[in-house]
Parts: sequence; structure tokens; C-alpha cells
Amino acid sequence: MKFNLKNTIKAFFFMAAVLAQVKCSSSSDPVENPPVDPPVVNPPVVVTNDVDFWLTKGNQSALLVKQGGVLGFGTTANAYANIEVNASQKYQTIDGFGYTLTGGSVEVMNQLNATRRSALLQELFGTGENSIGVSYIRISIGASDLNAEPFTYNDLAAGETDLNLAKFSLEKDRNLITMLKEIIAINPKILILATPWSAPVWMKDVASFKGGKLKTEYYDVYAKYFVKYIQQMKAEGITIDAITPQNEPLHDGNNPSMYMSAADQASFIKNSLGPAFKTANLSVKIIAYDHNCDNPNYPKAILADADAFPFVDGSAFHLYAGDISALTNVYNSYPAKNVYFTEQWTSSEGSFDGDLKWHVRNVIIGSMRNYSKNALEWNVANNANFGPHTDGGCTMCKGAITITSSDSYQRNVAYYIIAHASKFVPAGSVRIDSNSGGNLQNVAFVTPSGSKVLIVENDGSATETFNIKFNGKWATTSLEAGSVGTYTWK
Repeated sequence: MKFNLKNTIKAFFFMAAVLAQVKCSSSSDPVENPPVDPPVVNPPVVVTNDVDFWLTKGNQSALLVKQGGVLGFGTTANAYANIEVNASQKYQTIDGFGYTLTGGSVEVMNQLNATRRSALLQELFGTGENSIGVSYIRISIGASDLNAEPFTYNDLAAGETDLNLAKFSLEKDRNLITMLKEIIAINPKILILATPWSAPVWMKDVASFKGGKLKTEYYDVYAKYFVKYIQQMKAEGITIDAITPQNEPLHDGNNPSMYMSAADQASFIKNSLGPAFKTANLSVKIIAYDHNCDNPNYPKAILADADAFPFVDGSAFHLYAGDISALTNVYNSYPAKNVYFTEQWTSSEGSFDGDLKWHVRNVIIGSMRNYSKNALEWNVANNANFGPHTDGGCTMCKGAITITSSDSYQRNVAYYIIAHASKFVPAGSVRIDSNSGGNLQNVAFVTPSGSKVLIVENDGSATETFNIKFNGKWATTSLEAGSVGTYTWK
């Protein structure tokens, strides 16, 4: 075959022209399957967790457990009841929550080995993640009925007196003092209230730790006894913030105990105790009464005494009789004076669910809504036999902690009653307004750091779903019957 260059070149240009025509035609024709733009996808709605929630159930399936999930504030309408929290309406400043550190409590906690003992003190009085932040404790001046035996700091042989208190000694409480120092090292700001169960027997009109009255001729000596106690505790590094003149002054059947009428207490305060504190330049608060809510006229009688009034900081209450509203009764009569809630026991025969409901409703929520500056359960700890106690002392008082061996302890209902407040509401917090009605008993606070805290107890027999409403938004949550929730948010 003969190669023809001229024809080859002509063929090449012919094909190029054809291809150009095809390309031009293709670009103007409609495309059979045009590309499709990707759909516009809106970003997912992110619901932030605004509210932290700790739960205890009456059936003990949850015990101060932080709940998972998201609890956020929003504005989607629903038909549930509202608990509306109003931080602009403020009430009393809170001193703290805690227990009485009895001599018996110290004795049984000292039976723990050093590691477990230290861990327990940190758990109770520390402020870490695994602690409950107890910020207020009550102690006895001398023995309470939850000591192994009764004593005072000036016990003498029959017929002896000691008007100058030369034989006064704190040594019978050395173990208590040692533990208090450890607690103060953990929480230097802890407040301590001290109260006697009895004066020294030689000052009384009966030769017994149990019952009887303080003889009027020993009023001044007994006032010096208080002063000496406060000064010597201070020398040990222990600051007493407040005292009451007598534990349960109308109950003289305990061992130890002492009867003190309202008139006698007013006389003792205005003529002896108050002036003695003033002379010694003591700023320790004197808190009257320290007994049940069924007799608000007792503290009101003391506050009505013009000479006693300047020496008295306020009144203290228990709730073995009466109604918690007695605190508001006294507060409204004397709003310049404080009210305190200083003792409530849980019984060895009580149920966890029943005690949880009643105590949170009354001791925590009730006392706070009735202007109390503190809320204290009874003893911190005892053994499995609810001891030690004096002969004639309480045989059924169950501590917040039961010491079960040298290496273990059990947390009881009083632990959780207090923890639902103490862990989240530090000293210096202020109660703020929240509406309360129906089965959802509640109280709210703002802490020194600005956090809001809401404690809710479902006092009903069925689960309740409700809104926590704050600043025009709300978070929806629920509580089973008999459960307690503590909610916190910024």
C-alpha cells in the first residue's frame, strides 16, 4: 500500500471538525440526569444540662446518687405543676446542717482503725466529692445521755462545794476534744453549739445527775462554770459559737437532766450568765429554750423579759411534740431574734422510708421555711446495740452512722436526711423564695458562690412530674413517692 501524506492530513482535519461539532452540540443539549445539590441539613438542637440532680428513694434503691441524663431549662409549655424559685426574695442566712457529736459517738468512732476513722471524718466534715460537708455540730457540756456514764467538769464528793471552781477539769472529755481538733482541721469554719444536760450535782437541789433544779445561790457560780468551759475550750483551739443554758429544760426524767422553768432561765440569763459573759468579754451567743415546739411561750417569756432580752441571740427547738410552725410563731413575735433547730432523733424501730419523708419534710424543709438558721439531727454514731448510753439514757436512738467493726460502718437514714442539705447548702447560704403546695414539699437557697439549690420531697403516694421554674424558663423532672431530690444550678 502506497502511503499518501496529503490524504492523511486531510483526513485528520476532517475528523477534528466532526469532533468539535459534536462537542458544541452536546454542550447546548439538555442533560438527561443533571447533578442534584445535596439537601440542606439543619444542625441538631443541642440541649445542655443546666440542672444537676441528686436522688434518694425511700426504698433505698438510690442513696444520694447523682442522676445521669440531661435536665435543661426551656420554654416549651406543659401542664405540669411548677415549683417557681425566686432569688430576689431572700430570707434568713444559714449557719449550717449537722448532728450532735456525743461522747458515745466519739467512743464508737474511735473503735475504727486509723485509716477508716480518718476516712469517716473526711466523709462527714470534708467538702470533697465524696464528702457531705457537715458545717454545724452540737456538743454536750459534760455528759449527755449518750455517754457511757454521766459526769460534769466539776464532780465532787457528797457534801463538798467548789465555789471558785478550782477542781474544774475538761479531762473526762479528752477524747471528744481530740476528735474536735481533727474535725476543725478538716473544716476550720465549722460552728459548734454547746449545751449542758445537768449542772454539777453539788449545785442542784437533788443529789443526782437526774432531775432537780439549779439552786439560786449557785447561779453566779454556774455562770462562771460556762465561762471557764468556753475559755478552756478556746485554749484547746476550739471556739464555741453558741450555748444553750439547758438541754430540754422541761424534761427532767433523763439521765443526766435538770429542770429549768422559763422564769428561772430568764433569771439565770439576765442576772448571772449574760453579765458573766459580758465581764469576760465573750461574744458567744446565748440561745434560749432548746426544747419542743409545743411550748413556744417558754422562749417568748424569756424574750419578753426586758433585762434578759439583750443577752439572748434567739431560741432553739426540737420536734418531739408540737408543730414546726412554732418557730415562725416565735420569730414573728421577735423578728430581731434568731431561731434554731437543734435536735431530732431517728428511732431504732423506725423505717428508712418513713423517717426519710418525715424528717426531710419537717427537720430540713420545715425548719428552713420557718426561719431556722440551722437544722441538726441527733447523734452522729453509735454501735449496733444503739449504745453507748447512760443508765436511763436513750436506748433506741439510732445514729447517722452505725459502727459495725474496726474496719466498717453503715450509713443510716439520718445520714441522708442531713446530706441532702449539708452537701449543697454551705454556711452563708441564704434561703430564697419557692412556692410550696400539694405533695411537693420544698425549700430553695442561693449559695455564697451564686448557685441555686432546691430540695424537694414527694410526700404523696404516686410519682409526681413537675417543673422547676426560674427566670422565666423551666426544667421538667419527676420524683417517685417518698423520694427526695436536691437540684442545683447556676
